[in-house]
Amino acid sequence: MLKVLSRSFATAHMGGNKVGFIGLGNMGLPMASNLRKAGFEVKGYDVGEKQRASATEANITVVDSIESAVADADWIITALPKTEHVEAVLTGPKGIFETAKKGTYICDVSTISPVASAGFNATAAKLDLVFLDCPCSGGIMGAKQGKLTFIMGGEQEQFEHAKTMLSHMGQKFFHVGKAGSGAAAKLINNMILGANMCAAAEGLAIGTKLGMDPKTLAQICEVSTSKSWVIDTYNPIPGVKPAAPANRNYDDGFYISL
Repeated sequence: MLKVLSRSFATAHMGGNKVGFIGLGNMGLPMASNLRKAGFEVKGYDVGEKQRASATEANITVVDSIESAVADADWIITALPKTEHVEAVLTGPKGIFETAKKGTYICDVSTISPVASAGFNATAAKLDLVFLDCPCSGGIMGAKQGKLTFIMGGEQEQFEHAKTMLSHMGQKFFHVGKAGSGAAAKLINNMILGANMCAAAEGLAIGTKLGMDPKTLAQICEVSTSKSWVIDTYNPIPGVKPAAPANRNYDDGFYISL
């Protein structure tokens, strides 16, 4: 046990162990918590009072500004809803681009515009910073379990270095290509997932209206050609998959508007 803890602590210090975490919502908080447990010194910031309170309860050091979170950070993570939010924390007064120290890695795990991500990468390089689009897949369950998949755009060497920190929040890593490619791949994944969700919800609803048992129908789909992550993990029929949003009042999920 001691060897495992020591190895985790040593890994956390590769490239520095100070993390400024911007965005402590449904995905950000469990990710920040996993970094803290791995031995990183995490300072978090969020504009939401509820999010700040939850982070404090989770033993995250919550600060009152972006500058306080990132000024001495070796790593910066942004986990925010939209492109406009990422742009604001990067380029706004006392934002990341203005206050981060040179050489800092900025890993944006949000799902945002690939074009904007490429632009942020170029601007960061001019400021002697590194911005990487690192969107993640796996949802809230994956974030809590530290089993996320990270999809990254940027240079290969930067990708390899970022993994030394991101590996404490995820298990699978893909280097897609140039800056913005990670964001593009994530959007493609979401597009396909959305189509699967619509098809599964419609098909299962028809089966239920025809009098079929939804659990039996789901079992059929799980071993047939309609098998998908939606069917076997996020099944939309209440009572079929206990961990699915349909059984949790749809709390803490990914907003349709996003």
